Amino acid sequence: MKKELKQIVEPIVKWYQKQEKTLPWKQDKEPYHIWVSEIMLQQTRIEAVKKYYTRFMKELSTIHDLAIVPEEKLLKLWEGLGYYSRARNLKKAAIQIEQEYNGKLPTSYTELLNLLGIGEYTAGAIASISYKEKVPAVDGNVLRVVSRVLASKEDVLLPETKRKITKELLEIMPNEPGDFNEGLMELGEKICLPNTVPLCETCPIQEFCMANKKI
Repeated sequence: MKKELKQIVEPIVKWYQKQEKTLPWKQDKEPYHIWVSEIMLQQTRIEAVKKYYTRFMKELSTIHDLAIVPEEKLLKLWEGLGYYSRARNLKKAAIQIEQEYNGKLPTSYTELLNLLGIGEYTAGAIASISYKEKVPAVDGNVLRVVSRVLASKEDVLLPETKRKITKELLEIMPNEPGDFNEGLMELGEKICLPNTVPLCETCPIQEFCMANKKI
């Protein structure tokens, strides 16, 4: 299984690096920007997040700004995104960062997990994209892509399936972990689509995909 997955690393990294990065949070690898964007993208489509992210960053451009913002203003900035606990947890985590980490996001996956509202996926995204730590960021898109590459029949909704795939990805992380993670996510979002026919003819790893070979 490791051999099959290792084959997809280089094609995905190269494919991702050629993509036009027009999203506002992809213009840099600033950990604060990655953190806020990843929290906003939970339960919300990319196109919908763009305007909220831009407005949010204009008002709260630093972790300190987020830590001291009145809740009423914070929720007004978040209005329309829903799931308001995400915004409240962002502020609580910002206060935690101010108090425990001198106002800077922790630089390791393990420490990031200590922050309120940051789970394994978000910690993996920040650590790999901003700090180049070789850790996976496994969301639904990644689970779907890897399962199809391996032609696995395991239920991706089960925690043990996620743990298994996370472990397998951990063993093949390249020197560009952020690009690999984002490439997997983008592949699942744009090509390896759920609940419809995937766009296999445009996929950079179709020759290595066992599900594609079975079509």
